[in-house]
Amino acid sequence: MTLIAFGINHKTAPVELREKIAFSPDAIVSALASLTASTGAQEAVIVSTCNRTEIYAKVDNSDKQRLIAWLADFHGVDASFLRDNSYHYEQQDAVVHIMRVASGLDSLMLGEPQILGQVKQAYIDAKNSGVIRSNFERLFQHTFSVAKRVRTETEIGANAISVAYASVQLAKHIFSSLTNSRVLLIGAGETIELVAKHLSEQNVKSLTVANRTLARAESIAKPLGASVLTLAQIPQHLKDADIVISSTASQLPILGKGLVESALKERRYKPMFLVDLAVPRDIEPEVGQLDDAYLYTVDDLQQIVEKNLANRHDAAQQADVMIQYQAQQYLQWKQSQQSIDVLKTFREQSRAQKEQLVGRALNQLADGKDASMVLVELANKLTNSLIHAPTKALKKAAHEQDENTLGILQDALGLGSNK
Repeated sequence: MTLIAFGINHKTAPVELREKIAFSPDAIVSALASLTASTGAQEAVIVSTCNRTEIYAKVDNSDKQRLIAWLADFHGVDASFLRDNSYHYEQQDAVVHIMRVASGLDSLMLGEPQILGQVKQAYIDAKNSGVIRSNFERLFQHTFSVAKRVRTETEIGANAISVAYASVQLAKHIFSSLTNSRVLLIGAGETIELVAKHLSEQNVKSLTVANRTLARAESIAKPLGASVLTLAQIPQHLKDADIVISSTASQLPILGKGLVESALKERRYKPMFLVDLAVPRDIEPEVGQLDDAYLYTVDDLQQIVEKNLANRHDAAQQADVMIQYQAQQYLQWKQSQQSIDVLKTFREQSRAQKEQLVGRALNQLADGKDASMVLVELANKLTNSLIHAPTKALKKAAHEQDENTLGILQDALGLGSNK
């Protein structure tokens, strides 16, 4: 049997194809049943996210192409198109790939932690569907352990690599804790939505979203328990904000030096942290000249992100070394299990042969046959039974002049001293 990791991701396939072969959560159970029935896979896990769809399966050597055919047929796409945009790994390479995926090393955003939870959910779905056995149980438990070690023993997730997250991390650095901070977010696009989620995780004291249209602001604010303002209401509420993060599509600045200066006076010059993520700028550069206003632009944050990304790449190299070693550890365990299984089968087969021949001999004795003749026949038949398979193997190795196999067989049968 062969372990295969097969699929497509953001590196190999356009979004149009990724959309077509993505599995909804409701479809996973039926997909696993169809996969095992169609391909004969003994064990299988399906991981499907917005950036990847992957199948991990234990299949016969001849079945790896059937995975492509099955996936193409299940989603009604052209198999050749899927084959041209996919990748597959086998055995140790497959183990390494699975561990890299779970550790966030193969993600669009290097080191992102969400993928580990998604792989865990895929494993749970497969286990509940009855397609996880001892090999995959050990593989995925080992994978989760490795991913946790990568997260705790390297700096893969320690540094912000998006301007949204970097702005929140910078605020946290300045204020130590954000639990007493009041935050005003200006805008309602994807960047502000992401900032709002990051801030909510920091348990800020209050969160307000200001936007030109209240409906869009409410769509971000409501799930987070935040309040909303219109842009026209900002001047009267700016004094309440310890942190201001802005990202709109406005062609003109929304916060000028005079407005911020007035707010600082009302705050009795309590410091204000401002981040301008917009291009063109939402906050006049002159605001940075005010003594108690700490203004950062998207360029400032981009420099932080680039430095942090370089640090993550260094951490990823450390993680890859760790994963290579841990993949070998799993494969060594798997090989030892196979050895145990072979030994168990050999012992059971030998025991069955013995019991069959002893039973025959006892029946002969019960029928009154001469005991010495029964014993001789038993010894001959038992000897012939036990040496039959080794004799065939020795003859085959000798005929093919396979000195290596012949030597191994001689050692195993205790014939080494007769060389």
